[in-house]
Amino acid sequence: MNPVLEHVNLEVKDQEFVTILGPSGSGKSTIFNIIGGLLTPVAGDVILDCRQVVGHTGHVAYMPQSPSLMPWRTVAANIALGSEIKEGTTGRLDELLERSGFEDIRHQYPDRLSGGMKQRVSFLRTLNTPGDLMLLDEPFSALDEITRFDMQKWLQEILAAEKRTVLMITHSIEEAIRLSDRIVVLAGKPASIQHMIEVKQMTEEERHLLKQQLLEMLTGI
Repeated sequence: MNPVLEHVNLEVKDQEFVTILGPSGSGKSTIFNIIGGLLTPVAGDVILDCRQVVGHTGHVAYMPQSPSLMPWRTVAANIALGSEIKEGTTGRLDELLERSGFEDIRHQYPDRLSGGMKQRVSFLRTLNTPGDLMLLDEPFSALDEITRFDMQKWLQEILAAEKRTVLMITHSIEEAIRLSDRIVVLAGKPASIQHMIEVKQMTEEERHLLKQQLLEMLTGI
């Protein structure tokens, strides 16, 4: 058996947005599967609010790469799904629809929505899923550049009001810089955390320099 991860020690603070950057096959999705309880590591712990959650599910809210909306359910019904499964209620459905400006499309079905709108609905469903931690798995990778930029801005506005704890994986350096409080660089075989970088308010020049530094870290240039 070949190990995928080794000596990965990561702490995510309450209401922090942390992004994991790494090349394909570096173990980013494995980390998510371990945190979510879908995989059990050979060794190590996953602690959430002082509780050991290794091998347990139901404690995180997860947003996949594709929207994965139920085509027979309306926008409102898709958003309600996360809370229905875990608590048997619609959760904060009306509040989230109002906050996001989706009241006018609450009765529409996914086949009437653009790719960006589907991703917004998917994110609202994740927000409506009970869980202390949100896991975003390359949520904007399938979108074109303009829609992706618009989604990032929208996400920042929603999270500014929601104050949630977020762990995201992405291949996009620019996306990591734009959204994150902290960036974790994963590399090696087996993979380990090579760098942790605090992201602060930056000038365009500082942003460009950080992008170059991260590119060098990821490619070994």
